[in-house]
Amino acid sequence: MASPAIQRSPLQRLSTFKDTPPPVTTTTTTATPTPHSTTPTPLSPAPSALDSFSSDPIFSSFLSSDFDSTRFSSAALSSGSAASRIEKLQEGLRLLDSQLRHDVLSRHQDLLQQLSSIKAADSALSSLRSSVSSLQSSVKKIRSELSEPHRLISTKTLQLSNIHSTAELLQSTIRTLRLSKKLRDLFDSAPDPEKLDLSKAAQLHFEILSMYNESHLSGIDVADSELKWVSEIGQKLRAEGMRVLERGLEGLNQAEVGAGLQVFYNMGELRGTVDGLVSKYKAMGTKSVNVALDMKAISGGGSGGGGFAGPGGVQRSGTPQIGGGAKAKEALWQRMNVCMDQLHSIVVAVWHLQRVLSKKRDPFTHVLLLDEVLQEGDPTLTDRIWEALVKSFASQMKSIFTASSFVKEIFTVGYPKLFAMIENLLERIARDTDVKGVPPALTQEGKDQMISAIETFQTAFLALCLSRLSDLVNSVFPMSSRGTIPSREHMLRIVSRIQEEIEGVQLDPRLTLLVSRVITKVLHLLAERAEYQISTGPEARQIMGPATVAQQKNFTLCQHLQEIYTRLFSLMGGLPAIAVEIMSPALDAIYRVACDSVTSLFQAMRERLESCILQIHEQNFATLGMDAAMDNNASPYMEELQKSILHFRAEFLSRLLPRSASAASVGTEFICTGLVRNLASRVLIFFIRHASLVRPLSESGKLRMARDMAELELAVSQNLFPVEQLGAPYRALRAFRPVIFLETSQLEASPLLQDLPLSVTLHHLYSRGPEELQSPMQRNRLTPQKYSLWLDEKGEDQIWKGIKATLDDYAAKVRARGDKEFSPVYPLMLKLGSSLSANES
Repeated sequence: MASPAIQRSPLQRLSTFKDTPPPVTTTTTTATPTPHSTTPTPLSPAPSALDSFSSDPIFSSFLSSDFDSTRFSSAALSSGSAASRIEKLQEGLRLLDSQLRHDVLSRHQDLLQQLSSIKAADSALSSLRSSVSSLQSSVKKIRSELSEPHRLISTKTLQLSNIHSTAELLQSTIRTLRLSKKLRDLFDSAPDPEKLDLSKAAQLHFEILSMYNESHLSGIDVADSELKWVSEIGQKLRAEGMRVLERGLEGLNQAEVGAGLQVFYNMGELRGTVDGLVSKYKAMGTKSVNVALDMKAISGGGSGGGGFAGPGGVQRSGTPQIGGGAKAKEALWQRMNVCMDQLHSIVVAVWHLQRVLSKKRDPFTHVLLLDEVLQEGDPTLTDRIWEALVKSFASQMKSIFTASSFVKEIFTVGYPKLFAMIENLLERIARDTDVKGVPPALTQEGKDQMISAIETFQTAFLALCLSRLSDLVNSVFPMSSRGTIPSREHMLRIVSRIQEEIEGVQLDPRLTLLVSRVITKVLHLLAERAEYQISTGPEARQIMGPATVAQQKNFTLCQHLQEIYTRLFSLMGGLPAIAVEIMSPALDAIYRVACDSVTSLFQAMRERLESCILQIHEQNFATLGMDAAMDNNASPYMEELQKSILHFRAEFLSRLLPRSASAASVGTEFICTGLVRNLASRVLIFFIRHASLVRPLSESGKLRMARDMAELELAVSQNLFPVEQLGAPYRALRAFRPVIFLETSQLEASPLLQDLPLSVTLHHLYSRGPEELQSPMQRNRLTPQKYSLWLDEKGEDQIWKGIKATLDDYAAKVRARGDKEFSPVYPLMLKLGSSLSANES
């Protein structure tokens, strides 16, 4: 390694830099000085060695901030070229030394100027040191002159502060004693607590305590002795104030409640007192609920050994022993009544307290007392007390439902009574707290919470109600025996039980609604079981012989269901509209089953009567002899129709229709009466339809048809239904009889047409027209029966379209012949048909 270089001082190196010319490798150019310049021109800067070092692979590592000489030496030795590295480093040192010499020479003048500035600064610092030393001497002299006055001022200031504190303490003590004397005088002037100004005494008591605590009078003998007496007076004031407040709440006296609250407000204890009162009422309500449902106390055997001794005692399961059930039941309801009264008193008292708090203000500060008790967002007093009462009541009800089978049975069977108690409680609270400008004690949500507390018993009651009624229906209509019709007494038992269930809850609309849903299920079950008993098959449909056994069973079932329907329909008249709406579908199901039991029979009777009427087309209503026209006997088809009606009346309808007016229900029609009315209406309409289709119809034929209509009217009125009560079908029959005798020219203006269906009038006009004017039945080559079925399916507008097609065919035939005149019925039919189109549009 190279030997270390000889250390020289900066001045030596500076002189060397000045005397030693630059290296040969560095070319310098000396500028020619100007005539006025005395400063030599600096040498031109040499190229920076660092630029070449940064790109050199060896020297660039020396520029790194984390260069380690040991690591570099180890790397050089391990590379095997240590000698070349040394030469490289020496070359670099020479290059750096040359660069430094160049930089010093180029800044020689600046360095000399900096040296003179340092000398001037050293001189200035010497002068400053002298001035600072003189200032320190002056400060020491001033400190020695002020120290004694400062000590005296500090002492006097402390003394003055102590004097002020003592004076304030004495003033506070004197004021406290004066206030205490006022309080004594106030009590001495009113030996009777009733005449004592509690509000003023409470204010003095609060001021004394505040003065004592704020002024820190503890330790002053006279103040401590007075404080003991004042504390005793405070206890008396609290007791008297609470007595006045409770008396006012018990009697709902606003003045006394306000006076009591003012006492505690003046004492600064209003919020705590109110919270204590609410907690007290909570405990009273909880205790009342617990006592009401205490089976040991109810059974009268709760003393001593746990209530198991003697008759009437309560067992561990909550069930009274033999002989004590009735007594325990009566005692339970009595205790529940007492509990409801106590809960009512508690809620009304707390509401009254809240009412006074919301109205009363302090006479001096005008602060609303309620704002001192409740902060924004806090629940009201009534909400707090009601929430606690409902929670306790619900907990007890839930516990008693699972723990005592005896109480569970009483409250389940007597749920309407239990519900009525709750409803009465809620109604009384709402009525007694309904004051204008004051919120009521309970919200709707609060009422619903109380009702929800007994929801388990409600569910059990409804299940029991459904079970009782379903069991009764199953016993009357057992699934094991089909075709066995129960007696009227058994059917009426179902109605009586349903009536009992409704009457038990009728006073409460909500409970009535719930029971109505149960009854609806039972009625659907009844309808299902009754439908299962209906006899079907040929025996149930036969109409030619006497009533079969199967038909008689169906008749009996229909009558039983009719009576059930009638009685329940009458019972529904006193129920709320929504309950009627719920039960109506079930009643309709009963009605449908009753109808289904005889529907097949009525369908067969209808088909038979229609087949008799269809025979009108086999009769000759054309030109008849005078003898035939004057014959008073009915046509053969009419005689057969009359015989069938008489047979139906004797064998079937007499068993189905009520025998007297009293048998029919009031406000609802007998089921079979409605079916017979529909049958009678159908017979009249069907006859008019096919009588209008008779063609040709001579004058003698009209007389015969009129006689048939009279016979039909008589037969229907006497054996089926009074024709005067049939309405439109009867008016049509009465109108058709004179219409057939009118001239064609008179028909358009006749008011009789208003009572006839348009299709009947148009069909009748075919009988007045030429043969080439074919009816739709003739045009389509249909039988009277098929055409009648088509008429049943279509409306008047569709029927008119079919008739219009025949009129168009007729007009085409006339024009094809070259005729210009039409039958008089043609324009009349067009006009009548066009009036239908005009009315529809």
